Amino acid sequence: MKIIREDNISAVIIISSMIIISSLVLLTSYFFISNQYDMFQREIKDIKTTYIESQKREIKREVNSVIEYIKYKSNLKNYNKINLQNEVKDFIKNIKFGENKNNYLFVYKIINYQGGKKFAKMLINPNRQDLVGKYIDDDYKDINGKEFRKKFLAEIKKQGFSFVTYSYQKPHSLKIRPKVSYFRLYKKWDWVIAAGTYLDDIDVKIAQKEEELKKKMTLDITSSIIIFLLFSFFANILAIVLGKQIEKFFNEYNTEIKNKTNELEILNVTLENRVIQEVAKRAEQERLLIEKSKFIALGEMISNIAHQWRQPLSQLSAIIMNIKFRYSMGKMNSDIMAEKSKDAERLLNYMSNTIDDFRNFFKPDKEKKEFDIKKSLIDTLGIIGKTIKNQNIILELNIQDNIFINGYENEFKQVILNLLSNAKDILLEAKRKNPKIIISTKKEKNRYRICIEDNGGGIKIKPLQKVFEPYISTKKDTNGTGIGLYMSKIIIEKNMNGKLNARNTKFGAKLTIILPLSIN
Repeated sequence: MKIIREDNISAVIIISSMIIISSLVLLTSYFFISNQYDMFQREIKDIKTTYIESQKREIKREVNSVIEYIKYKSNLKNYNKINLQNEVKDFIKNIKFGENKNNYLFVYKIINYQGGKKFAKMLINPNRQDLVGKYIDDDYKDINGKEFRKKFLAEIKKQGFSFVTYSYQKPHSLKIRPKVSYFRLYKKWDWVIAAGTYLDDIDVKIAQKEEELKKKMTLDITSSIIIFLLFSFFANILAIVLGKQIEKFFNEYNTEIKNKTNELEILNVTLENRVIQEVAKRAEQERLLIEKSKFIALGEMISNIAHQWRQPLSQLSAIIMNIKFRYSMGKMNSDIMAEKSKDAERLLNYMSNTIDDFRNFFKPDKEKKEFDIKKSLIDTLGIIGKTIKNQNIILELNIQDNIFINGYENEFKQVILNLLSNAKDILLEAKRKNPKIIISTKKEKNRYRICIEDNGGGIKIKPLQKVFEPYISTKKDTNGTGIGLYMSKIIIEKNMNGKLNARNTKFGAKLTIILPLSIN
């Protein structure tokens, strides 16, 4: 039995099109909603991770500031160890931080670095006054059986600091809650200065964020379902209209064929004309059959087209979802969204810190700190590295490890970013066959050298050092402001007591930063 016949071809096209369109809409709706829920769970996880990392940075900053304070006081001429230790104890006891000022600092005096029953003495602990002045054991376990003292003792022996997560009693409460603490050893006094923060506050923040995300997700899903239903409705209407038009077309041709047949019957009245009429009839029938076969093929083609709508509909669904993703997350898909969110966050944080540093540029109360050159370079490459590689520019790194500089880390990163951006732009203008940027570092006695070199043909401005003057740009067509190198030189030479020089090599330009090493 034939499914598709001349008398039902329009109905078959309409019904099959409606089934295909409705199925695709249901499938795309299902996958979209599933992806929304997956994305929701990932975002909650990212919020928790971000919160914990921010808490770690806060407690680390508090501990490091105390140690920097001790180092500063120790370098004064009237330094007295006993007096300074008493002063530091009084200072630490009064430190409270965090949203509710529940976080505090505590101090151990290490007696035996190998551990044991009396491996340390508690000097300060505002939350446990009963332990102050007493010896403590390293085999102490929290409520979950974790020997966190052994863990931090092992790590500070190895690297001088330690992050440990464990459970401990909250201040002014008998409740035991999860806590993360940062321990740092001040070797000269055998002191371990530590600070901790309780993590249970994150549950409230996550619940609030979860409620916001649920509302937003519900709105997105509702909007998408409405769009899918509207599309399905209009697509089905279109299929019905096309089916009716095809049916009308076939009916008109059937009517025409019947009329022609009636005419031929009338013409058969005489034998003389019969042969002529028969020949004409056959010719006409052949023509009509050809036309009829064409329209049947047309119907089959339309049916096939309806089957082929799956791909365009999927693409439309993808476009709709991407629009939603761009609106909600700013990226094309979940993988790119996750990666770019982190980069953005890192960039925004970096830009925010940079703006603050430039805004406070000439204030005398800015505080220098030690930072790792390699880490700063890698962080900066995290911002611009992919852009450089996407332009098919070779990036070669020759960076030494464990070199610390005393200065302003964010401003240093801004300088590196300026120099790399300039090198990238020059290479793109020069259109070199094998563009390359080389970053190299070298320790020289009591100073450290960082070089950024390209093969873009060199700096055309003369004299060469004029490139560091304000509003002098190496870029063509006024694409540059002429401020980047000027600010970079001020940061390096005035703020960090270093030098920033430029020279041309055989293949391009070479910018060199020279900074004094930190003295531990």
